Amino acid sequence: MAADHCLPIDDALAPLPAGRLHWLRVGELEVALAPEAGGRIAQIRYAGVDWLVGEDDAGPAAIGWGCYPMVPWAGRIRRGGFIFDGRSFTLPANFGAHAIHGVGFSQPWHVDSFHPQSATLSLALPNDAYWPFGGVATQSVHVGASSLQLQLMVEAGDQAMPAELGWHPWFRKPDHLLFTPDAMYPRDEEGIATLPLCKPPPGPWDDCFVANGETVLLLAGQRLRLRSNADHWVVYDGAAHATCVEPQTGPPDAFTLAPRRLAAGQRLALTFELAWEIADS
Repeated sequence: MAADHCLPIDDALAPLPAGRLHWLRVGELEVALAPEAGGRIAQIRYAGVDWLVGEDDAGPAAIGWGCYPMVPWAGRIRRGGFIFDGRSFTLPANFGAHAIHGVGFSQPWHVDSFHPQSATLSLALPNDAYWPFGGVATQSVHVGASSLQLQLMVEAGDQAMPAELGWHPWFRKPDHLLFTPDAMYPRDEEGIATLPLCKPPPGPWDDCFVANGETVLLLAGQRLRLRSNADHWVVYDGAAHATCVEPQTGPPDAFTLAPRRLAAGQRLALTFELAWEIADS
């Protein structure tokens, strides 16, 4: 398990080097882990095709490359503020006026186990101004011949805490995105998700959706199917170089829109499956 402290959380746009890469390989699928860079996946390569925006292609943004865990919240918390168990909290802003994507993406994770096909990593969450609840985050990565299984979990420590989880993959711009959401959280003038849910408009999007079933990306003659045990997905496809399809256990600003309370010792888990095949010609 990681040490009981976290490094100061930098602005979300600050550079974050990948550090040493740990490669998992089975058949045509190769996955590079970067524990020092927020416990993220630095690259996924299937049959010679790189699927993720890499560190060298992301510019200065720490939140703009690879595939990283969002813990203990996902997306933006409006101005960092929320109420939990009757008390008001304000987290430091790291993306304009808001707190974004949790604390995990900017912290080095500890490699608990590493094998050719799988790895587990952990992070002791802070108990300070950056996150005043503590807790522990863990993730597991398992590589098959044509599939990648990810699990992210957070466990409350000796006190109750709010929690939401997400994965944030930056996929290289696909040739096609096949996504059929059921409903969408509209965004207000601050760009924050709100209620009530509405009918999804045509893209491009930078929004949170409720969607069941799988999402499909087509790239370079390959088909990638995305599945999760959660029904919340954030899709950002407005960039020319990338598309993000992010499974989440709840919406952005969930501590206010859909509060979830973990009692001491209680866990929340999110699974994310990525499965490849060669597309029909």
